Amino acid sequence: MSDDHDQERRKKSSRYDPSRRKFLKGVGVAGAGAALADHLLTGDADNVAAKIGAPDEPVSGNVNLVLDLNGQKRNVTVEPRTTLLSAIRDRLEPPVTGPKLVCDMGSCGACTVMMDGRPVYSCLVLAVDAAGTKLTTVEGLGSPENMNGVQKAFVEHDGLMCGFCTPGFVTTISAYLKKNPSPTLDEVREACKGNFCRCGTYPRVFEAALAAAKGGTSG
Repeated sequence: MSDDHDQERRKKSSRYDPSRRKFLKGVGVAGAGAALADHLLTGDADNVAAKIGAPDEPVSGNVNLVLDLNGQKRNVTVEPRTTLLSAIRDRLEPPVTGPKLVCDMGSCGACTVMMDGRPVYSCLVLAVDAAGTKLTTVEGLGSPENMNGVQKAFVEHDGLMCGFCTPGFVTTISAYLKKNPSPTLDEVREACKGNFCRCGTYPRVFEAALAAAKGGTSG
């Protein structure tokens, strides 16, 4: 009786496993064709068509993409299942390392980037879906010599500790202040609810956000 129960449980686990790997594999099969047709900028139509194949067949091999990243056109070769985070951190030379790989499941916000001005988790976005959009990471917001308002406020208000979550917070807040340049504390808290700080530096993060809004320099 116990063996039958264990066998049934394993069947259900295999059938309904909602793992990220299976999710991305499914997206690669079902969505890669549309993504490649709509967004690829390489112009290699024959190569793309050969990789798409039939609608019910997995896409295999590598795909050449052009990413509009921080105002530059960056060429990258990836598998259709490669996430945007992996593409910019592991496939580009030189890499873009501001977005951090932490949870790898879209729950901490450390990998946040802007896609057409909207903050997204780059660990949950396929690189093929990012082609044709305007991408901005924390590096594209400012440099140590020329920081944007949010970056300056984080330094002035000591809004970081270990620093792993900081790029995500800076990117999220910079995007939000463009939409709402005069937020309340509660609105800032709500805007940051998708970003997690394991060091618990939230009070300083919120202070920095409000200071940047008051200074009127989010970009």
